Amino acid sequence: MNKVKIKNVLFLSAAMLMTAVAISQNKDAVLMTIGGSKVTVGEFESVYHKNNAKDGANDAKSLSDYIELFVNFKLKVKEAESLGMDTAKAFRDELAGYRKQLSQPYLTDKDVNDKLLHETYNRMKEDVRASHILVKVAESALPKDTLEAYNKIMKIRARVMKGEDFNKVASEKGISDDPSAKDNGGDLGFFTAMQMIYTFETVAYTTKVGEISQPVRTRYGYHIIKVTDRRPAQGELLCAHIMIKTPPNMNNEDSLNAYAKVTEIYNKLKAGGKFDELAQQFSDDKQSAKKGGELPWFGTNKMPAEFEKAAFALKNKGDYSEILRTKYGWHVIKLIDKRGLAAFDDMKAELKAKVTKDSRAQVGRESLIAKVKTEYKFKDNLKLRDEFYKVMDTSLFEGKWDAAKAKALNKPMFNFNEKIYTQTDFANYISTHQSKRPKSDANMVVNQFYKQFVDESAVAYEENRLDGKYPEFKSLMQEYRDGILLFELTDSKVWSKAVKDTTGSKEYYEKNKTKYMWEERADATIYTCGDEKVSAKVRGLLKKKKTDKEILDEINKDSQLNLNVDSKIFNKGENEFVDKNWNPGTSVDIKSEKDKKLMIVVTNKLMKPEPKSYTEAKGMVTADYQNFLEKDWIGSLKTKYPVNIDKAVLSTVK
Repeated sequence: MNKVKIKNVLFLSAAMLMTAVAISQNKDAVLMTIGGSKVTVGEFESVYHKNNAKDGANDAKSLSDYIELFVNFKLKVKEAESLGMDTAKAFRDELAGYRKQLSQPYLTDKDVNDKLLHETYNRMKEDVRASHILVKVAESALPKDTLEAYNKIMKIRARVMKGEDFNKVASEKGISDDPSAKDNGGDLGFFTAMQMIYTFETVAYTTKVGEISQPVRTRYGYHIIKVTDRRPAQGELLCAHIMIKTPPNMNNEDSLNAYAKVTEIYNKLKAGGKFDELAQQFSDDKQSAKKGGELPWFGTNKMPAEFEKAAFALKNKGDYSEILRTKYGWHVIKLIDKRGLAAFDDMKAELKAKVTKDSRAQVGRESLIAKVKTEYKFKDNLKLRDEFYKVMDTSLFEGKWDAAKAKALNKPMFNFNEKIYTQTDFANYISTHQSKRPKSDANMVVNQFYKQFVDESAVAYEENRLDGKYPEFKSLMQEYRDGILLFELTDSKVWSKAVKDTTGSKEYYEKNKTKYMWEERADATIYTCGDEKVSAKVRGLLKKKKTDKEILDEINKDSQLNLNVDSKIFNKGENEFVDKNWNPGTSVDIKSEKDKKLMIVVTNKLMKPEPKSYTEAKGMVTADYQNFLEKDWIGSLKTKYPVNIDKAVLSTVK
């Protein structure tokens, strides 16, 4: 069990043990003491009822189990606190990192985000095809450079508005700064919501087919967009594929061999071969080959254009395409399933996660900042910002500006309620956030820094008040705090110790080696033959004492699909064909009902039950040794922090 999974389990355990509202009328009664620390009925009942809510269990065994779980949890937390682990810098830094993540849903305008979710969903009902022309200009460009770029895009727009072909203009040298325009004329193909920058997407979705937009600015520069087509969303496909790679540097002979191989596979498909089996055996996409070639669901603009076109042209489930080529290689595609756009409620969680990471999330953040300014009575004095214009020099563009240059500036600049931010704070902000940048207007850079400083201060001010405003957030932070403590302490006392303590682990193995036994096994080789002729040839070569490599070279010299050899030690029940020949010797031909191929099983010898070596059993030994260490540790904690449970009070737990 890896550490990430362990930590997640501990967070879940902490969540189960530290949330919910106490429901007992006797909630303030002391149920137990652990090392002198009191635990009330209410605290325990909140845990007990939350964890039993799903199955409704409320019997004596369930109560006893949770008493033990709760006590062990409290013992570990108490030990971590007594060791000062909750004051260590590493702990505080990690908890701060989690706090930053957990606070994100609270640091945006939920109403605006809900509108964005519905807008995104509605746009996903339609695919848009558009072409664009880009004139690059940096977000931090000087006003004169911004104006120059704007004038250039307007001149280009005037040309196409007068009737020049948009795509031809886009492909002209020196026109579009999108490097792909010379080949595609600026055509972006079909796309849907969340596949383009939000501002670009919005203009594309609000421009009619055939019309050319006004310039729209993104972080790349100015664009003009021509919408060339719209269609109802084509939905998503679940497909499998067989791929034979053709890397860019592949020589001509290898390229011909790759095509010959995919053709041979395709012919086997046409002759009745099973797609998933051929994919497992021969596809160079090893990740999908494990699942019979199956790929994740995909929709518009998610696959190479040739692949997408061929896949969406398949009409019926089970249909497969002709051989096609993409930049990755040769493919044959099989349609497994189709689906349209899911209902909004079914997609809401997924959409929410995507919107949070998308450029449109900035809309919700800006709205929150505006609300924070109103709620906390924000006031500022821009004249005090403008005083910084006089203390800026070219070092700002080198990322070397010294805050000491503004030492005379120390007046209050703005506030949120009683919290005041001074010019000194702003000078330090510039100093710590500056970086090397192209020379531009220093005043404009100061203005940009000031907006960032105010916005970040507003968000930070709100974040610091989350515990008081949202009880569920405070509870969640407590869960994470205890989860981190439990992880760090248990890792040092149990998990890492069990891995590193080789001597102790081996001693545990020696005392318990009969727990780690091999059952009877067979040293065997399976020859999977394409047909009876291949089987006969294999038997002849086996009689001649040929090696497996010699047999493969001989049988597969005309086709790599004739024979497959699998030689290893098999456990009883691991392979049905080996089980049928569970005695030394060579089997008769065994026909596979699954793919109709012939199997020859050569059982070399049977191996009697015996203990696994320490190396062979190491994973299981380590897990068991960890359990042993934890039980021993819990026992020592109970001695160190005596546990006293009031049975009379326990009887009142409901």
